[in-house]
Amino acid sequence: MKYAVLLYNDPAKAPEFGTPEMDAEMAEWFQFTADLQAAGKHLGGEALTPTQTATTVQIRDGKTITADGPFAETKEALGGFYLIDVENVDEAIEWAEKVPLVGYGSVELRPIMEFD
Repeated sequence: MKYAVLLYNDPAKAPEFGTPEMDAEMAEWFQFTADLQAAGKHLGGEALTPTQTATTVQIRDGKTITADGPFAETKEALGGFYLIDVENVDEAIEWAEKVPLVGYGSVELRPIMEFD
C-alpha cells in the first residue's frame, strides 16, 4: 500500500539552518531516508523550500489569479514529503514515528489513490 508521508511543522519551532542543532537534525533526516531505502520502502520524496517562496494559482470567473505565498495562513506548513510502499497503515505509522520532526511537528499519512 502506498502512502504519502506529509511533513508539517511550525518553522518557528524548528532548528535554524546553519546551527549545530539543525546539523544534528539533518543527520537524522539522512539516516531516516537511508533506513527507508534499506528497508525497500522508499519510493521518493523531496524537501520543499519555505512557504514564502510559494506561488498560489487560482482561476476565478475565467481569470487567472496568482499570489505570492501559500494558499492558507497556518502556523504549520508543508515542508516536504516521502512516498512509501508499506504493508498497511500500522507499518506507515511505525515509519511516521521515526520522522525527525514528529516531536515538534506533524506527520500526515495519506493513502495514494490507485487507478486501473
